[in-house]
Amino acid sequence: MNSKLIMAASAIVLGIAALVFTFLPEEIVGFLGLEMGNTIILQILGALYFGFAMVNWMGKSNVIGGIYGKPVALGNFSHFAIAEIALAKWEMRNQVYGGMAILTGIYLIFAILFGLILFGKLLK
Repeated sequence: MNSKLIMAASAIVLGIAALVFTFLPEEIVGFLGLEMGNTIILQILGALYFGFAMVNWMGKSNVIGGIYGKPVALGNFSHFAIAEIALAKWEMRNQVYGGMAILTGIYLIFAILFGLILFGKLLK
């Protein structure tokens, strides 16, 4: 497995999340049982995911573990690791399984892969 595949996979996952959060915020708010005023936050989150997806897609042909790709690797690692910790903490507190467990697993996998790119000698 190389960094090009990881970058493309993360771009696709983040791109799907961007589309969902941008175009279906009311449905997500209803599904999660939140107040309707939170839709703007989800749309902003969708914009953030779209930006990250574009950075990953455009940078997939670069050497991500190299000196010029370190900021991309660090940004991805930070995002996936911090979000995974937050999701795991939320999941333990609310004891929710199913879709959230799958989402937490996806974030864990990407956090590990980008951690290996950033700190290890994986995938040059």
